[in-house]
Amino acid sequence: MRRDEIAAGFAEIDARIATACHAVGRDRGEVTLIAVTKTRPVEDVRILAELGVRHIGENRDQEAAAKARELADLSLTWHFVGQLQTNKVRSVVGYAEVIQSVDRLRLVEAISKEAVRQGRRVGCLVQVALDDDPARGGARPADVLEIADEVALAEGLWLGGVMAVAPLGEEPAKAFARLRDVAMRLQEQHPRATMVSAGMSEDLTEAIAYGATHVRVGTALLGRRKPFVR
Repeated sequence: MRRDEIAAGFAEIDARIATACHAVGRDRGEVTLIAVTKTRPVEDVRILAELGVRHIGENRDQEAAAKARELADLSLTWHFVGQLQTNKVRSVVGYAEVIQSVDRLRLVEAISKEAVRQGRRVGCLVQVALDDDPARGGARPADVLEIADEVALAEGLWLGGVMAVAPLGEEPAKAFARLRDVAMRLQEQHPRATMVSAGMSEDLTEAIAYGATHVRVGTALLGRRKPFVR
């Protein structure tokens, strides 16, 4: 039964997070699980909500907007974690409480303008590029503070912290150590921007060791993806 599969995946991930926290002397309550549900049906999200998962991550606006509408009866926090084009900002601001992929000043301006128009307050994480692959998005570490300052000043926005994806082919611990340095520099300027979104199914242990406060898990929670069908 699908509920049993998801419950088993959730129990396993919860145990992995607890073990990773314990290993570095952190409290389990310091790390929030974001269930990444792209390509998954709304039924899976409902099961996750029944199991106590409140944070849902999506990376394609068309799919996320439809799900958020359909699941409006649930008390969920929607995180947009994919690369965001300015022409999708109006839609994403309509449902996302946190946009994790803010990586350029023009995007900050567009999100702020739309948040004000819709009367919303949207959390923004600055996505940090830990490699040189522009296809994966993210701001260069040297540009992160400028973007963060802009978010902090912008109407309708609040600065959450940073987000990153570990580079392919590099030891995750080394990449997350670099992210921790960036996060600490940002927190010197913005003490309340304590969110560090890092770590996925494969590398959440290393991410937690280097200070992740939010981990984004899809495959290990919900199994291998099948093509999305509405």
